[in-house]
Amino acid sequence: MLTLLVNGEPADQHDLLHLALVNYGAFTSMQAVEGVDGWGVRGLDLHLARLRDSGVALFSQAPDENAVRGWIRQALRDQSGAASVRINLFNRGISVRDPSAKGAPDVMVMVGPPAAEMAGPLKLSVSRYEREAPHLKHVATFGLIRERREAMAAGHDDVLFAEDNGRITEGSIWNIGFLKGDTVVWPQGPMLAGTGQALIQRGLEAVDVATEQRWVGLPELPDFDAAFITNSAIPAAGVSVIGAVRYPERPDLIQLLTNAWRSNPCQPV
Repeated sequence: MLTLLVNGEPADQHDLLHLALVNYGAFTSMQAVEGVDGWGVRGLDLHLARLRDSGVALFSQAPDENAVRGWIRQALRDQSGAASVRINLFNRGISVRDPSAKGAPDVMVMVGPPAAEMAGPLKLSVSRYEREAPHLKHVATFGLIRERREAMAAGHDDVLFAEDNGRITEGSIWNIGFLKGDTVVWPQGPMLAGTGQALIQRGLEAVDVATEQRWVGLPELPDFDAAFITNSAIPAAGVSVIGAVRYPERPDLIQLLTNAWRSNPCQPV
């Protein structure tokens, strides 16, 4: 069952029309799990912080956190077990002809079936591409969808982005990480700070696994021992190919990363 609320009320045709026609806003997506004490989300604090920062950046005002939590709980009432939750920030007063409206953003909460896990290992192409305002999880997704479609049409599973200077940044809808020896390496650059990456990082630090975040260039790809991707719906999936570089399957690494992700308890909505 799909539930769609705007500011706590069922979305109407005017809301849907605005969302379809005005490509200005931000969102975050998460997986909710029902427990004995109610619904919870791993990294809920990270998602709420993303909404707060996006609200200030795009609308000059953050959404009310307590209201957002209440609307999530409301939207989850008809679900059971597990569910996907997407929260969009927009402003009914903003249009292409007059984008000057200010004030607290409107909040759309959409709840539906849980996301299917992405099975690895994945074959990635490389594209010299940078999302507009890459630090934001915004709704302007034309470019990344086009890049992903072209990668898939060429026989790849997905696409990895790099700057013109060869610095690796992020993937279409995920962050990438590498293994070098016993150290997990995260690329550093203009990209979205992913919640999956943050949860893995927290978990790895708790068990004293070495990590570093640094400049990673395309020429360095053959020097790594393994590669993987992560996002809010995928704890970790292995990567077997990036361009012309091949990596061995490392189920031990994927298990380590998955355990690190799962070590973060669900936070109550």
